[in-house]
Order: sequence, then structure tokens, then C-alpha cells
Amino acid sequence: MSQNILVFIEQRAGQIRKSSLEALSEARRQAKTTSSQIQAVVIGANIKPLAAQLHKYKPNKIVLIDGEAYANYSTEGYTQALAEAIKKENPAYVFAAHTSMAKDLMPRVATRLDAPLASDVVELKNEAGKILAVRPMYSGKVYGTVEFTSPQAFLTLRPNRFEASESTNGGDVAQEDFAPAQANIRAKVVETHAATGQKIELSEAPIIVSGGRGIKGPENWAMLQELCDVLGAALGASRAVVDAGWIDHGHQVGQTGKTVSPQLYIACGISGAIQHLAGMSSSKVIVAINKDADAPIFKSATYGLVGDVFEIVPKVTEELRKLNLGS
Repeated sequence: MSQNILVFIEQRAGQIRKSSLEALSEARRQAKTTSSQIQAVVIGANIKPLAAQLHKYKPNKIVLIDGEAYANYSTEGYTQALAEAIKKENPAYVFAAHTSMAKDLMPRVATRLDAPLASDVVELKNEAGKILAVRPMYSGKVYGTVEFTSPQAFLTLRPNRFEASESTNGGDVAQEDFAPAQANIRAKVVETHAATGQKIELSEAPIIVSGGRGIKGPENWAMLQELCDVLGAALGASRAVVDAGWIDHGHQVGQTGKTVSPQLYIACGISGAIQHLAGMSSSKVIVAINKDADAPIFKSATYGLVGDVFEIVPKVTEELRKLNLGS
């Protein structure tokens, strides 16, 4: 088996996910030390126009699995298609972004191919030509380094932890259409309803403003949304307020919600339970606003503001608006 790296490129409604481009860029960086070839696999319907965008990231080959059967994500259909593409290309490593789709798809494909899977990887190391995966364990209390002894391994990479960068390499990019055997799809998606209100995908957002019980009620989300609008941020929430019905689960950050790694995370009225920290502790900069000076969130914060969130947030929003950050 080669030391090549195959990257599953996730697309939704004809748009490639930014986190997939991060995974592809990291695969290219890893390939430099091992002289590996990179294959990018895209599954969907009418996806040929996406190849032009992938060319900018310089994989050695782009494999397109294009068909109406893949217009909507199907666990059985995508598993069959990706597994056959992997068998054909025979890579040593399979990368994907750690998204909701990948959480469902990659374990199934790995099991079908009898290969191990390291999920939610936050760092890659390379020793003697072998890739090692660093991932959080025990709710982020420790980080473990995973070494693969099998001929093939699967890795899902945490969004916003790896830089997406186009390549100036002038090498040629091969392109190939691949038609796997049709899967016996027993459950089909017939309609999709997009979530309303969230302007930016939470897991890929560079800035997140999150609220907890300290905002006192759902009527106060507007205050945090104003700050989001000024910063171009996504709105997040702790589990406590989601369980209370103040906001839907799609905004939840934490062990049972979404794991995020933004450049800036602003926690407003969040105490900092370990389950919440597990979902956002890898943020580059953490700003905590809480009236309780002993709140656990301050132990993880880069900057802490002790005070009333209802006084601090509007003032911060006003000052930022003066800087025209939202323009």
C-alpha cells in the first residue's frame, strides 16, 4: 500500500465546506515530508464545477462521483461510494473534516474497510514518514497521540485548527470521473429544511459569541446578536440554556453540542462547566464576561471581565461599532 493521502471533500448545496479545504491543505503539507500523492474525492450531483476550486489547492488527482443518487446526503449511498473510491485509490490515510456528516460517514466507511479511525484530531505529527494524530481525551482534560499500526487509517480533523491555503505549485492536477456500484439505499432524504437565524456556520466561524444562564432569559439574545453582527460572529450557547428552551440545539457548544476552534470566543454569562470547556477550550483567544469572579471559565480565559454582562456587552458593542468593524 502507498503512503498516499485521500481527502473526502464535503459539499453542501454545491458549496465546498471550508473545513474540507483545511483538511486538503493539511494533507498537502503532510505529503511534502513523505513524497505522497493526494487524491481529493467529491460526492454529489452536478459537482463538476467544484473541480476548478479544488485545482487551486493542488491535489494530485480529483475524483468526482457525480450522480442524482447523491443529490442529498445518504449514509448508505455515500458509504458505498466512498468505500469503493478508497479501495480503488488504495491510500494509507483518509482525511476528512470533523463535521456532522463525517461523524456519521467516516466510522461506517472505516468499519467497512476494517481500518482504525482517529476522530476530532487537533494536530498532526510526522515521525519516520508515519503520521501521528493528536486528539483530546476525557472531555479535553488530556491529549493523546495516536500511532497507527494498520496499513490504512482514517482521521477527521477539527475545523479551524488547520489553515486552508491555496498552492502556488505549478504541478498538473489529474481529474477523473468515478462511477461506483449503486448502493441499496433503504432510507432517502426527500426534503431538507435549513436552519434559520444562524448567519454563519458555528463550527467554522472565526469568531463566536456565546451566552449562558447569565443572560437571564431568551429575550436577551438580541443583545448578543448585536455583538455578533458587529464582529461578523456566530451565536453560540451553553447546554443549560439549550435545555431550558431559550435557543435551539444547533447553537450549542460543548461535549454534547458542537466542538469549535475559533480565533476569538467570547463567553457571556457562562460559568464554564467542563462539558462546555470541552467544546471550546481550543479557541485561540477566549474572553470571559461574568459577574462571578470565581467562575471556572476564568481559568481557561485569555482575558476576563468581572462584571454585569448587561452593562459590559452593550458598551463593547457600541465601541466596536464606532470602529466600523461590521462594514
